[in-house]
Amino acid sequence: MTTDPPKRSPTLAEVAELAGVSVTVASRVINDAPYVSKAKRDAVESAIRKLRYVPNRTARALAKQQTGAVLLAIAGDDPVLFADPFFAQVIVGVSATLEETSLHVMLSLASSGRGQARFKNLLSTRGVDGIMLMALRGDDPLPRLVEESGIPTVYGGRPLGGTPRWFVDADNLGGARAATEHLIALGRSRIVAIAGPPDTNVGASRDRGFRDALVAAGMTPHAVEVGDFTEASGAAAMARLLETHPSLDGVFAASDNMAAGALNVLRESGRTVPADVAVVGFDDLAIATRTVPPLTTIRQPVEAMGREMARMLVAVLGGQDPSSLILPTTLVIRGSA
Repeated sequence: MTTDPPKRSPTLAEVAELAGVSVTVASRVINDAPYVSKAKRDAVESAIRKLRYVPNRTARALAKQQTGAVLLAIAGDDPVLFADPFFAQVIVGVSATLEETSLHVMLSLASSGRGQARFKNLLSTRGVDGIMLMALRGDDPLPRLVEESGIPTVYGGRPLGGTPRWFVDADNLGGARAATEHLIALGRSRIVAIAGPPDTNVGASRDRGFRDALVAAGMTPHAVEVGDFTEASGAAAMARLLETHPSLDGVFAASDNMAAGALNVLRESGRTVPADVAVVGFDDLAIATRTVPPLTTIRQPVEAMGREMARMLVAVLGGQDPSSLILPTTLVIRGSA
C-alpha cells in the first residue's frame, strides 16, 4: 500500500503572487503592519484564505520586534558632511525631537561601497525601526532599497525622480525665484548663477526658480556655472564666470557656502560688492553673517526641517499617515545685495 506524500504548505511568495503584490507587501499584511492600501490588504487576505496559508509564528514574532532606533542616512561618502553647517543643523533638529521619545538616532553615510553595504545590512536585518533619508542624487539606489525593505522612510528633500509618500522639503523653487527677483529689482541686468548639482532635486529646483524669475522679467540668464554646494566649488565657478563674462553685475548662488567662495573671488578680482556686483545666496547658514560684506540670502528653516522629519517619522511609526511638508523660505537682506 502506498501513501501520498505530505502536502506541501504554501509559501509567502505564492501568497504574494496570487494577490498580485510584492512579497514585502504580503509580509506587511500578514504581520498587521500599517502603510498598506485597503485594496492590497484585501487581495492578500483573500489569497491567504484560498491557499490556506498559515504564517510562521516565530517569523511573525521576529517581524514585530522593534529596535528603538531610527537612522538618519545621508547619500554621501565624506565624513566631513556631518560637520557641514547644513547637516549639523538638521541633526540638531532631529535630536531635539527624538529627545522627547524613547527612540535614539543612528547616523550613516550611505554612498560609498562600505557605507552602502552597512546600509543594506541594516535593512535586511531590520536593524532600525525607521529611516530619514537625505541628499539623494538622480540615480541613487537608496530609495529602491528602502522601498523593498518596507521600513517606514521619511525623506529630507524630494528625490529627483519622484515624490515619496512622506517628505519634508523647503520651497527651493520659490526661494530661488525670490532671490533672482531681488537682483532684478536692484536694476541688475547681467545676472549669472552658480547652480547646485543638476542631478539633485534641490539643485534642479533652485536653477528652475532662477530661470523662471528671469523669464517673467523678459530676461535670460547671462551665464550659469555648476558647483557642488561647497565654498571651493563656488570660488571655482565664480572664477570661470568672470573669465567668460567679465561684465556680470549680479550673482545668484544656490548655497551660502558657494556664495562665500564667490565673494572671495570677486574681492580678489577687484570687484566691489555690491556696487559692481550684487550677490545673493541660499540657506542663511552662520557663514552668511561672517562674509565680507554680510550675505543677502534666502533663509530656509534647516533645523526645523530636522525637527519635522523626526516628528513625521515618529507619527508614521505610531501608525499615523501624516501629510508631507514644504517649509517656507524668506529673503534676508544684508550688505551683499
